[in-house]
Amino acid sequence: MTKQADFKRRVRERMAKTGESYATARSHLLAGQRQPAPSGPAGDWMAEALHVSNGDATDLPGTGIARRVVFWRDVLHEGPVPAVGPEELRRIRAAFIIGAGADDRGEATAMFAERDRTLEENRDGEYVLWFEADLYDQLQIIQILARLAELRVPAERITLICIGEHPGIARFGGLGQLTAEQLRELPATKACARLTPAALELATRAWAAFRAPTPAGLGAIAAVRSPELRFLGEAFDRLSREYPATRDGLSLTERRVLAAVADGAPDAGTAFVRAAARETRPYLGDDWCFAMMDRMARAPVPLLDADPAGEPVDRATRLRLTGTGARVLAGRADHVTLNGLDRWIGGVHLRGRHVRWRWDDGTETVVGPADGD
Repeated sequence: MTKQADFKRRVRERMAKTGESYATARSHLLAGQRQPAPSGPAGDWMAEALHVSNGDATDLPGTGIARRVVFWRDVLHEGPVPAVGPEELRRIRAAFIIGAGADDRGEATAMFAERDRTLEENRDGEYVLWFEADLYDQLQIIQILARLAELRVPAERITLICIGEHPGIARFGGLGQLTAEQLRELPATKACARLTPAALELATRAWAAFRAPTPAGLGAIAAVRSPELRFLGEAFDRLSREYPATRDGLSLTERRVLAAVADGAPDAGTAFVRAAARETRPYLGDDWCFAMMDRMARAPVPLLDADPAGEPVDRATRLRLTGTGARVLAGRADHVTLNGLDRWIGGVHLRGRHVRWRWDDGTETVVGPADGD
């Protein structure tokens, strides 16, 4: 396309009007529907912005357009995320991460405080968010956007770069797969969007629905189709499927793990890989999946036999389905009724053998007492 004379002519016409360089004018035209950046070369304003991404495996510093970077390290689909103020939420999340043995750097409390402080101190500047389409990232996006809305940051000062695929990568796993050069090209694609007030309002509603003490608002967000937060609806649909199902008391992840073992996965590492391969957008880390397997192996009525017994499940742990596990997987027994549950999904605390909320495969919704569960 860029070799066509008409396109080159339009680039030069823009250069004449704006005084931009050829590269900057070209990037704006290629971006199509994206709203124009503030005056000045794109690289300049982006270099001055605060960049936020999901983890330091992404080489944003190497792009040359991200001088200040905050990495948002929190696995929000695990553990409690209640509707409390920022300070209390930091305390709760840090306690959960530490208690789960996931604070491998020993920095959870300080990390959460520092990232929130940096986000707030930039309230008069620009923000560029670099994220992916999966559930892990989508929850981080709405947390950040809801906080920026609280800080009264105008939507037009927030740019979201969000992708679920990349040319030449058959099974796209995340921004960390991309080189600095490939990352640098993303602002000139349709993956990049300057946000609108409607996007901030949607993110705020989604964050509130996620943190509510009941799942009543999840379905409305799952049904949303937003041109800016385009992966949010499917992420909330996937989140809803982590509720124990009416047919067997299993979350979708638990069922996929048991199915992988039933199909011959000899160890936890293989079961994780096979379960993840069934995800449209893999989001769950291996350690969190191994912890889930461990709970199923140590349940009062175990669904898995783990070898060696009595040791935490890790990649090399050998697994096989128990007789009860086979019955649950076949829908002839209920995991929650047998073993009870103690799990948070956002602001909802599921506990006991008679949990109020279940996923119904027939209606593809979360149902509760009012729905006849």
